[in-house]
Amino acid sequence: MIISDLVIIICLILSAFFSGMEIAFVSANKIFLEIEKQQAGFNAKFLNFITKNPSRFIATMLVGNNISLVIYGIFMGDRILQLFFPETLSGEGISIRIVFIQTVISTIIILITAEFLPKVFFQQFSNVLIKIFAFPTAFFYALFSPITTMIIKLSDLILMKFFSTKGDQIQLTFSKIELGNYIEEQLESTKDIDNVDSEIQIFQNALDFSEVKVREAMVPRTEVVSIEIGASLSDVKKLFTSSGLSKIPVFENSIDDVLGYIHAFEMFKKPTDLKKILLPVAFVPETMRISEVLKLLTKQHKSIAVVMDEYGGTSGIITVEDIIEELFGEIEDEHDHVALFEKQIDEGLFEFSARLEVDYINQNYDVNLPENEFYETLGGLIVYLKEEIPSKGTLIEFENYEFEIKEVTSTKIERVILRVKDDN
Repeated sequence: MIISDLVIIICLILSAFFSGMEIAFVSANKIFLEIEKQQAGFNAKFLNFITKNPSRFIATMLVGNNISLVIYGIFMGDRILQLFFPETLSGEGISIRIVFIQTVISTIIILITAEFLPKVFFQQFSNVLIKIFAFPTAFFYALFSPITTMIIKLSDLILMKFFSTKGDQIQLTFSKIELGNYIEEQLESTKDIDNVDSEIQIFQNALDFSEVKVREAMVPRTEVVSIEIGASLSDVKKLFTSSGLSKIPVFENSIDDVLGYIHAFEMFKKPTDLKKILLPVAFVPETMRISEVLKLLTKQHKSIAVVMDEYGGTSGIITVEDIIEELFGEIEDEHDHVALFEKQIDEGLFEFSARLEVDYINQNYDVNLPENEFYETLGGLIVYLKEEIPSKGTLIEFENYEFEIKEVTSTKIERVILRVKDDN
């Protein structure tokens, strides 16, 4: 009895181990594995040994798991008979009902203890567990080598014969997503996030750079400082002085008809007419990626582009500086004025400027607001939910969030009180 029970327990443990390591290998971050394999020590050597051939690794885990399950099935079947049907041990025949009960009990036990739970656990902590169990995995990798070699050769032969393809074509490469996930994991594990090397942050921004669209980086229409083509030169000088900007778009009739822009440097030429110092701009759609805009501006030797909405109106403007800031973070000079308000009043209670971006709030205050391609800012989220610009004092409840409009104008939301309710 004791030996039989011991064999059953060992088989369950081994089956859980093989199932877990299989899912851990598939789920583990490839960047993490490559870094660990470059370290000194025996563990790195074992990792190199077991991961150099992915197909062989998977085959080893499958062989080990199946051997464990076969032995478990033999001993578990006898143990169930001893516990529930002792009369069959005296020579009576085993009915279909008994076989069915054996199968159900054995299957439930193996699914829970050796399949579902270990796979969930190993997937959750794949990076750590694949390091911890590198040595025992290497042992079984070598032990089952003759069997796995035969299975792989037979599989390759079948694939070549009937499907005209080669087996073992898994590439030991990693994707941009895996690289980004690895960096995020390292940043999340860093307690002092403010002192993280700027190179790491720039590298993370560079990974996301190709996916950022113009509408996410542009200066919105309501914040564009511009001037009409018929304005006097003295008005232009005053606007340059008051705004501190070096480039100002010039329009005719309305901001939807931008003719170009003027550079502050051109004012030193003492022009007699704005048209003589007008510089051309590029026109780009909201949905265009900023990487493509940068290429366009570089090719055309321009530094500013007018962003057009789907109806042909001006949605905003974007400059080379705006694009560079997506990589290096905000670049503020002596003329930049930070007007965006953010404050944590209490636990789960915040006051924000509606112009703050949702992903910025989530990253810095860990409130997990929903993100969507239809909006970028907190004000955009509220308008998206309400489908209108709410009045001052309006309370908007969504999931476990409550938004209170503190300040609002006829065209946009200015300040918002955010309450994050406890899930419990």
